Amino acid sequence: MTMSLTQSIHKGRREKADETAAICGDERRSWAELAGRIERLAGALAALAVAPGDRVGMMALNSVRYLEYFYGCWWTGAVVNPVNIRWNPHEVAYSLDDCDTRVLIVDDAFAPLVPQLRQLSRSLRTVIFCGRGTPPEGALGYEALLAEAAPRDDLRRGGTDLAAVMYTGGTTGRPKGVMLGHDNLYINALSNASAVPRVGVQVGLVVSPMFHVAGCGLSLLMAQRLVPQVIVPVFDEVAIMAAVQAHRANEMFLVPTMIKRLIEHPRFAEFDLSSLRLMLYGAAPIDATLLAQAMAALPGADFAQAYGMTELAPTVVTLGPEEHRPGPQRERLLRAAGRPVPIAEVRIVDGEGRELPPGEVGEITARGPMVMQGYWNKPAETAAALRDGWMHTGDMGRLDADGYLFVVDRLKDMIVSGGENVYSAEVENAIAQLPQVSMCAVIGVPDERWGERVHAVLVLRAGQSLDEAAVITHCRAHIAGYKCPRSVEFRAALPLSAAGKLQKFELRKPFWEGRSRNVN
Repeated sequence: MTMSLTQSIHKGRREKADETAAICGDERRSWAELAGRIERLAGALAALAVAPGDRVGMMALNSVRYLEYFYGCWWTGAVVNPVNIRWNPHEVAYSLDDCDTRVLIVDDAFAPLVPQLRQLSRSLRTVIFCGRGTPPEGALGYEALLAEAAPRDDLRRGGTDLAAVMYTGGTTGRPKGVMLGHDNLYINALSNASAVPRVGVQVGLVVSPMFHVAGCGLSLLMAQRLVPQVIVPVFDEVAIMAAVQAHRANEMFLVPTMIKRLIEHPRFAEFDLSSLRLMLYGAAPIDATLLAQAMAALPGADFAQAYGMTELAPTVVTLGPEEHRPGPQRERLLRAAGRPVPIAEVRIVDGEGRELPPGEVGEITARGPMVMQGYWNKPAETAAALRDGWMHTGDMGRLDADGYLFVVDRLKDMIVSGGENVYSAEVENAIAQLPQVSMCAVIGVPDERWGERVHAVLVLRAGQSLDEAAVITHCRAHIAGYKCPRSVEFRAALPLSAAGKLQKFELRKPFWEGRSRNVN
């Protein structure tokens, strides 16, 4: 029997029919209600001539309807194309056209974009409005469709059948549609549950965008475990804390920038967050100071880190609660991404693809059933990323003798200054120790003398001051001189992607503009 993502819904209806499956605001669905709505959504899509393998998009905030969208599409054999809500209409239209998405579901927040999307997209034919306001002109009403639709039997697609086309953030060029099968997503969720045991977790909180593989993956894991998931529409510190308190949520996933905003919120102390048992973090590096502050602020919660990428569905390495607890190796292990999850092999290779011994820095590659099928309609990019079954991540790292992975940098973030290799993450970790610094990013910029120089971009905490000389002096006390910034600038904010990842290409762009290559 092949693994099908819809199995969770069948199990939930059979084993916990009247118990809560999902909550969002004032909406609550039991497993039986959720299954019934999924069956009718599948019937409605089939009536709109959505055939197995067709792509269906959704551009909306997190909601119970987003959950129905996932499973309703899979129920009828369709493929989900969750749209990045941070993109502009041109980028959205590109993603729709790239994989020929003809049906798009939108909510109140994005209904105003429909006229422009219709003009820009060649593929878009049908818009379904799932909000509470007035549907855009020409759009079909979600609830009306469900009310009129006949329930459809689950086609039981599974295994290597395509389940999702999830577009990367486009941080290195045109977005690429990552093709993930039912088996990729299903097995990865099982593996994550095994890698990080959910002791005491009976209610989960989904706040990461459900269009992103992190939010989607956590939702799938909760559904597999048949635990209620409390869905928060968008990241909002007060809404998150209120939801944890009201529903006694035990688990959530946040990127480091979100953790920082949460624990530093002026109303943090007003809410009872004692029910939290597991705080997952990932998608970007976390500095030791922030991690220590978060663990002190949430003393009842275990912390665990997840490392991966969309192409890996998404997690291949975890640093579990044990490594976060006091012990002789704690300081060293907290600098690691963790160890490979049960289904993943991880190795480090040089530029020729040869495996490197423990301790040597090279590109991180991964192999296992979580690896994507490829990039939609991009054979060259697929061939470059997938070689002999190994996914080449584009990240630089090293493995120690105990199998712990240490992520050093993005491959393209390596700076060659005066013939010496400088990994920006090391410089950033040094700068992050300055109490005045809220966020920092280190990039390589052209330099006539050194080829490239180390350039630091800093965001200071409110009311704090710092100058370039002080930053450089501080770095010299912590890292080798050739690694220290030779120039420093201060900004009000750093550019972040929809998933909270730092977009260094935006910082590099003005320095390298007009050049034929981005190395010097």
